[in-house]
Amino acid sequence: MEIKFEYTRKRSEFGRPCSFSDLLAEVTVDIPPDPSLADDFIPQDPVDFCVQEGPDMALHEVNTERPKVTIQGMNHVEGGWPKHVDPKNSELTSRYREEVEREEAYTRSVQHLGSLVEHYIRQNNAIDIYEEYFEEEEEEEEEEEHPSAKTINVVRDPNTPKRMATHLSWHPDANRAMAVAYCSLDFQDSRKDMNLDSYIWDLEKPYTPELVLKPSSPLVTLEYNSKDWYHLLGGCYNGQIVYWDTRKGGLPMEMTPVEFSHRDPVYGACWLPSRTGTECFSGSTDGQVLWWDIRKMSQPSEKLILDITREDQPSKALGASALDFVPAMPTKFLVGTEQGIIISCNRDAKTPPEKIANIFRSHIGAVYSVTRNPFFPKVFLSVGDWTARIWTEELMDSSSIMETKYHTPYLLDTCWSPVKPAMFFTSKSDGTLDVWDFLFHQKEPSLSLKVSNDPLLSLRSQDNGRIIGCGTRKGTVTLLELSPGLCTARKNEKTLTSTMFEREARREKVLQDKYRERLLREQERARARPEEAEDAQEMFKQAQADFFANIKAERRRR
Repeated sequence: MEIKFEYTRKRSEFGRPCSFSDLLAEVTVDIPPDPSLADDFIPQDPVDFCVQEGPDMALHEVNTERPKVTIQGMNHVEGGWPKHVDPKNSELTSRYREEVEREEAYTRSVQHLGSLVEHYIRQNNAIDIYEEYFEEEEEEEEEEEHPSAKTINVVRDPNTPKRMATHLSWHPDANRAMAVAYCSLDFQDSRKDMNLDSYIWDLEKPYTPELVLKPSSPLVTLEYNSKDWYHLLGGCYNGQIVYWDTRKGGLPMEMTPVEFSHRDPVYGACWLPSRTGTECFSGSTDGQVLWWDIRKMSQPSEKLILDITREDQPSKALGASALDFVPAMPTKFLVGTEQGIIISCNRDAKTPPEKIANIFRSHIGAVYSVTRNPFFPKVFLSVGDWTARIWTEELMDSSSIMETKYHTPYLLDTCWSPVKPAMFFTSKSDGTLDVWDFLFHQKEPSLSLKVSNDPLLSLRSQDNGRIIGCGTRKGTVTLLELSPGLCTARKNEKTLTSTMFEREARREKVLQDKYRERLLREQERARARPEEAEDAQEMFKQAQADFFANIKAERRRR
């Protein structure tokens, strides 16, 4: 039986696209069953059938969304005062306290509480519940421990292209947060897609910044105020000084006008321990140090030209590439310059030339960092070219009392350990962090750790000395936790370090005196024998003439 179905179409419709449509079912051919055909088949008996009893399984993948966690805090201030009494005003608080102490209720309450307090004081005097019975054994165990460090957190610049992490600052309240200044310091880097923001990171959630700081120009330096934790001071690439109140968001509260600001990037900005907590100063490579008050930032309150000739000439000023100030010495500060000279300044001097107290000719290249020892403020540490050097202000116009070996890569930053007086950290351009303890090793670092393949530009240690932050050229900040031996001070360590610094200072002073004596002797010999000096000069001129005559004769011969 031949089944066929013809499709007809006009010649003009050839090549047109088909247009399909839904139609109802239609029976084209119906073939009924034929029982006579069953005789041609052979039944198969038995028949085997395979049945799979395993349950059908399906593989499903679900990508859950990351939960958004927010941390909310409450700012507790000193309470219990009436509304008309300002807790920050010492005169009002002392006057109100005297009025309360005259009342009878105050006397009765003190007498009632006195007996309770006396009871607990007697209990504490009877037995010390915090007494340690095995201090010596713990110290012996710590001495055997090998120095080490491990990475506990990494914070990355969320923007593209990546920028340098030029400065780190820990939050004064238990170091719970960290402010990072991001900026590109490459020469003539004028990429239009470069982001200007810097960030405050909460260490408990390092994936998103806690606060985005939005300056008008990229920040080179950023510092927390140790008195008012919510105040941040920033130095910009265009020379402006900016400050933020973190309670009011990421927009700056106020900034200095461009015409009264620095003319170069601000490489150092520090808060001053004033009564109001609003004073600060900054240093830049334009050769100026400017003092500011954040309550009035229209113009600087004071200015210093870094002219070591003491002529106060801006054309002879040295560019400031590092700045250091500690509250232990409220009138003095250190300035590291691009020319490799460290200037010790005294703000209380009457005239600007007198404010430049001492000069230390330290490094061949620029001084990238200078910082005072937290235990001995007269001793300070500097980093530049290929070495780190330790200086003391007791020796004027002398060389360093101690120094590290010369490294192959550049040294870019340094900081002291806040708990061990002889320990400091240095960062290098090959991404290595070195931990030096001069009380035990002076030729080699106690620990050398490869942190990154990019140069380490910034270092900052927490107040407890256990965690140290390292900022790289690509904007990555790595947090390292040091082993207990590197962040725990041993017995008599401060005394031994003081003795070491004094010994090295005496040695340097003796060498300096001998050098001066030798110079005086040579000057006296030169005065006593002027004829010999003239004869030596004539001999030199004659030898020089003979040398050039021989060269000319040899050329003629050839």
